[in-house]
Amino acid sequence: GIYTRDYRRLEVDGWAPDRLAELLESHDLGLAEIEALRGWGDPAVAGTDDYLEQEATVWRIADRFESRYVQAIGPYAGSIDDAGQAFGALCDRAAEHGLVVGLEFLPFTNIVDASDALSIVEAAARPNGGVCLDIWHHERGAADLELLRAVPGELITGVQVSDGPAIPVLDSYYDDCLRTRLPPGQGDFDVAGFVEVVQGSGTTAPWGVEVCNQAAWATDGIEHAQACADGLRAFLQT
Repeated sequence: GIYTRDYRRLEVDGWAPDRLAELLESHDLGLAEIEALRGWGDPAVAGTDDYLEQEATVWRIADRFESRYVQAIGPYAGSIDDAGQAFGALCDRAAEHGLVVGLEFLPFTNIVDASDALSIVEAAARPNGGVCLDIWHHERGAADLELLRAVPGELITGVQVSDGPAIPVLDSYYDDCLRTRLPPGQGDFDVAGFVEVVQGSGTTAPWGVEVCNQAAWATDGIEHAQACADGLRAFLQT
């Protein structure tokens, strides 16, 4: 996966798209996931040059790398129905580039939990739209497995797994989630419960790790990545 802002920087530096494509091919990897569109749900933002460039970047990536998925986050303006209409329109634009759109709930936006995200996705009623389940925002937010259990498997578009301490390390939610995540099995989260509920939905969506940890990246990113992969596989195989 790649973040749109990082991709634009790679374009400016001459790395994208061709050198990035060569690097991925040399490791037999694809660029499957794109993050994250924010502003689609607010008419005052969705028409701005900055937001339109976000979308244009996503479409460039998808067309070049045949990506599967783009993630969308809040906030939205107006009612749930308004958000559903805006999300549906985003899904329609994404469909022109072969993309599935996953709506991720974030406790610091007004799409607070899985119930909020599901309401918007159901209001949109698009075949390429669904809910992204990220354990970090589940645990740091409602921490209610019943909200996850209510999401039909066919509406789960992606699953992101990490772990973390029971008590946040940093005061800022945003900073904490980008700096202090741990590989699955190395923290206090109920990873086993989360995995059991999501597997029980019957979803065929891809599972992935999203373990943002500034200290680990600054030392040995390879070791960190291996620990994340090993940790997720251990839970999926139990």
